[in-house]
Amino acid sequence: MSAPSAHEITQLLRAWSAGDEQALAKLTPLVYHDLHQCALRYMAREQPGHVLQTTALVNEVYVRLVELPEVSWQDRAHFFAVCAKLMRRILTDFARSQRSLKRGGGALRVTLDEGLAASLEPCADVLALDEALNSLAALDPRKAQGVELRFFGGLSVKEAAEVLKVSPETLKRDWRLSKLWLLRELSREPRHEA
Repeated sequence: MSAPSAHEITQLLRAWSAGDEQALAKLTPLVYHDLHQCALRYMAREQPGHVLQTTALVNEVYVRLVELPEVSWQDRAHFFAVCAKLMRRILTDFARSQRSLKRGGGALRVTLDEGLAASLEPCADVLALDEALNSLAALDPRKAQGVELRFFGGLSVKEAAEVLKVSPETLKRDWRLSKLWLLRELSREPRHEA
């Protein structure tokens, strides 16, 4: 069986947006492998023994996708961008629930990127990463979206640039600046809760 084309996936997404439930049934097996690979990348960054498994993360994404209010899917890249955002939220929500249960103990850790590995400790608490990305989004939403698409969504430079409607060169520049900005934010002294 050959890999589905981006055009085929886009057609099914648009049909699903128009209310065709059969389109969702046809779409699911076509995107499952890519979603699983994305989830595998996420889970590889988590601590060993993480309660949430890769397949469970993909399943939770599907549940949340179905619960989303009507989305007008633009294309395959848009779909995977939304899925990346959902995966980030799921892992962040899970980390928050663990933190509230343990009051900070056992916080989950996630590696940001080899490019951010300038320090000897390349891991960052997923909550700290979420907070840093939210701060970046307040300053420059496009750069934060670029990180989300590339790091969490696993989109290529070309795909992420298409989603953001910028040139690949602009996205590469944003990516470099964002990594430096996030590295600086994540290397600051931890903020103590009152």
